[in-house]
Amino acid sequence: MKRSEINTALKEMEQMICDYRVALPPFCHFTPDDWKEKGHEYDEIRDNMLGWDITDYGLGKFEEVGFSLITLRNGNLKMQDKYKKTYAEKLLYIKENQYSPMHFHWSKMEDIINRGGGNLLIRVYNSTENEELDKVSDVHVHLDGREVVVPAGTQVRLTPGESISIQPYLYHDFEVEEGSGPVLIGEVSQCNDDNTDNRFYEPVGRFPTIEEDEAPYRLLCNEYPAAE
Repeated sequence: MKRSEINTALKEMEQMICDYRVALPPFCHFTPDDWKEKGHEYDEIRDNMLGWDITDYGLGKFEEVGFSLITLRNGNLKMQDKYKKTYAEKLLYIKENQYSPMHFHWSKMEDIINRGGGNLLIRVYNSTENEELDKVSDVHVHLDGREVVVPAGTQVRLTPGESISIQPYLYHDFEVEEGSGPVLIGEVSQCNDDNTDNRFYEPVGRFPTIEEDEAPYRLLCNEYPAAE
């Protein structure tokens, strides 16, 4: 992705967050120059990859496969003595025609919440013992305190305010219902570790390869300079 495309995507997400009157923590407003001055008191942000994020799954097709997000809080399974949080919270922004590929988490349980905008479609499958898609068995899903049984491969539709609980080993993908507009998604979960706890059905990457065609508007969560 070009840096200009990343900047545009972050500003679009920031505008929707503003439109829905969601206030972000101070570190989400730090500029690249601000980060040059931030010392070890901000190591939790660096170590736990808090802040702005973009994924195109390494495919270079962000407008088709990918979305923008912010990690607001997170623990760290590799540094539990230092960081005691057992939970995480994110905001995601996904537009029509964008797609998050089929995957599950070995450890993390999460709730995916439609915080506003259009309608979110989440397709669900159980996984088999060898981690393939179980295209036969019904799926038990939990929607805002209500258990529902749906056929394998069903797209569960979440309108604004609705949520789904995603258990470990539950395959899921998501996209926006055509014609409904972009969606601001909330995610609350156990600790998040994208490096070790994502099992994609089709292997993909994580971060985009960036072409620097203009200065960054915000640093991404994997770009912070080390504290001096």
